[in-house]
Amino acid sequence: MLSQHYKEMCKTPSVIRALSVYATERGKEIGYENVFDYSLGNPSVPAPDAFNEAIVSLTKELDSAALHGYSPNPGNPEVRRIVAESLKRRFGLDYGPEHIFMTSAAASAIAHALRCVAAPGDEVLTFAPHFPEYYPYINETGARIKVVPADTDGFQINFEAFEELLTPSVQAVLINTPNNPTGVAYSSATLKKLSDILYSKQEEFGHEIFIISDEPYREIVFEGADAPYVSTFYDNTLSCYSFSKSLSVPGERIGYVAVNPKAKDAEMIVPMCVQISRGIGHNCPSSIIQMAMARCIDMTSDLKVYEKNMNILYNELTSLGYTVVKPGGTFYIFPKALEDDANAFCEKAKKYDLILVPSDSFGVKGYFRMAYCIETEKVERSLEALRRFTESEYR
Repeated sequence: MLSQHYKEMCKTPSVIRALSVYATERGKEIGYENVFDYSLGNPSVPAPDAFNEAIVSLTKELDSAALHGYSPNPGNPEVRRIVAESLKRRFGLDYGPEHIFMTSAAASAIAHALRCVAAPGDEVLTFAPHFPEYYPYINETGARIKVVPADTDGFQINFEAFEELLTPSVQAVLINTPNNPTGVAYSSATLKKLSDILYSKQEEFGHEIFIISDEPYREIVFEGADAPYVSTFYDNTLSCYSFSKSLSVPGERIGYVAVNPKAKDAEMIVPMCVQISRGIGHNCPSSIIQMAMARCIDMTSDLKVYEKNMNILYNELTSLGYTVVKPGGTFYIFPKALEDDANAFCEKAKKYDLILVPSDSFGVKGYFRMAYCIETEKVERSLEALRRFTESEYR
């Protein structure tokens, strides 16, 4: 008999993916260049030439077994050393290879981190608006997700609501900064207050509370934004990183868990991740991709186009009367819809071939997300459609 649990999950597919499919099908009718598809957060800039060159070089330098064989369960030892040295150099924490566990990008990193610190029946808090997949990420561990309502003034943290939900059952807090869908980065003041509360509650409850920091947009930070490294504020932090956005290689599925060296039982967490892999099947990311990434460890793609696209959209949206918190990073913007029902708003936008994502699945009603990781020329052409949509439907 098929699992009823997963059969039920099939009834609620990803809204974002469904809109992406719609945009592709619409593109077959009118040409995809005429569909202003702001649905999917797929990087639009090419990977650095050095990344592709590293792959080619590795195929010439190494024999087949070294190139294509299994890496050790925690990851290639030399790659882990290089990652740790980069983090230590950049952020001043005493990382060693024993604190790094290589993963199939951030999703796998979060899956491992959650299982390290939360057991069935425990609670994990996260903050709205949040990535929709946090529900299965957390619930499939047997723990329970609890969502802290949004601070819609600035999309920092609603601390009053957070403290109400912070009970002894909470073992972890899952955060995402810079944030998908808002583009907002948690400020130093926000992270300091969050860490102070958690230090106090650890003492009161008599057990550790871990921050699981989802950081795939860590390198996409705009001028003037305050976007500090989370682990520098709180010892019990597990950083979950992906190179998907920084190197524009989402299909290569490469990332890591970085255990704060000051965390409780830090030396146990990578070995635990190895055992977790036995149960969930996220074993050994690609050997060649690990090694190619290590040769580009402190590089990024040319990410400046995202800030340019953001400014174009932010200026147009605000001039049309939309309420928007200006992003500090990522390639997302999260305006308030012009009616309470974001789903109806985004459905109307389709008539103008604007593909926008309603906010309900992000845990907030009445907003919409635009993923502006598309060509600047297309962003500029979409403005006329945005004006016609706004004027025709809401003026």
